[in-house]
Amino acid sequence: MTDQCLTMFKALSDETRQKILRMLKDGPLSVNEVVEKTALAQPTISHHLSILKSAGVVVTKRMGKQVMYSLCCGPEAWSCCGDMFSIFGLEIKDETEKKTG
Repeated sequence: MTDQCLTMFKALSDETRQKILRMLKDGPLSVNEVVEKTALAQPTISHHLSILKSAGVVVTKRMGKQVMYSLCCGPEAWSCCGDMFSIFGLEIKDETEKKTG
């Protein structure tokens, strides 16, 4: 198993991070929006989102003054977690497959 897979599994092993992923399934959210949906403090949510981002599970996009977090599924996720991500309603595509015209 690659280091990226280990990092991803560690990130996904936490119940709070799993809840955050379920929230992000419905679309991008800011840290404040995740805080509003949980009983956790902003620094705690920021920490969890940082771990998910480091694991390659979420990506960020700046929109004005806010940073929006959304789900991300790259080829590294496919190799170790493809079936598991379906739990969160994600469709993961193997980007290494050749596209047919």
